Amino acid sequence: MSYRWQFRPYRYPFKYPLHTSHGVWNVREGIILRLEQSGRVGWGEIAPLSWFGSETLEQAEDFCRQLITKDVIPRVPDELPACQFAVESAWEMLNGGDNGSDSLPYSALLPAGAAALDRMMVLLHQGYRTFKWKIGVGDVDTELKIFDELVQVFPNDAKLRLDGNGGLALDGAKAWLEAADKSGVVEFIEQPLGIDQFNTMLALSQQYQTTLALDESVATLAQMQNCYELGWRSVFVIKPAIAGSPSALRQFCQTTQIDVVFSSVFETKIGRIAALRLAAELSHPKRAIGFGVDHWFDFEQSPEQIWQEL
Repeated sequence: MSYRWQFRPYRYPFKYPLHTSHGVWNVREGIILRLEQSGRVGWGEIAPLSWFGSETLEQAEDFCRQLITKDVIPRVPDELPACQFAVESAWEMLNGGDNGSDSLPYSALLPAGAAALDRMMVLLHQGYRTFKWKIGVGDVDTELKIFDELVQVFPNDAKLRLDGNGGLALDGAKAWLEAADKSGVVEFIEQPLGIDQFNTMLALSQQYQTTLALDESVATLAQMQNCYELGWRSVFVIKPAIAGSPSALRQFCQTTQIDVVFSSVFETKIGRIAALRLAAELSHPKRAIGFGVDHWFDFEQSPEQIWQEL
């Protein structure tokens, strides 16, 4: 039976600029896929992060222009992991995939710097109890002082994740690990060093009480497999929308039983539905998932509404 593919690019501004060690991010760009067969519709989203290891938006657009000429479900090359995720997600939805889970606990993303203090208070009143704070954006000493202020007001029943986005030097990573050990509130520190310093992070994970997590180092399924083979047994932060094939990711997680935290790439509700489907199946039961990003922009429209607005 033949399929009909369509695609529409999107470009949505953030409510506030997102500051990370990679720079300032103001606009989310991506592509919505629509797959139709015999009156049934499946949706997929290509939400690339090229600086994180996925294909570029231009490469994704080239793929989509070729895709709409086909009437089959194509094999998408591994070099296009965000496209793999979108195509397979659309096919799964077309064939009756559910809408994921809204019952999982979410981790809320705080703004970088001192603005985190006020934002955390607002989010606490909204019910969040796990928070993620970007570090490595300013100098270490300044951020450590802000961290001390956060710790002073941090609730006893809450957890804090620190995300370096690979932007710390070794001395800075050690300073953060020492501070985290003393604080007693840090669930884990995420990707303190660059992806070329895996062996150093592996050693640090065994030297401090605070848990370390990989993020940029495990952006795609191939990277996850490599880090696992090299001995990483701590937390894997996985962004499904850029990881590649959902079915292959599912098989890897089930086979290895890794400690996994699923996280957003600021996708629309279309990508989130598919990501939450995986999170509901594979998440660590005691860890919040990283999808508390609604305060950065609001994507509560249905897939059909998103499509009609593009």
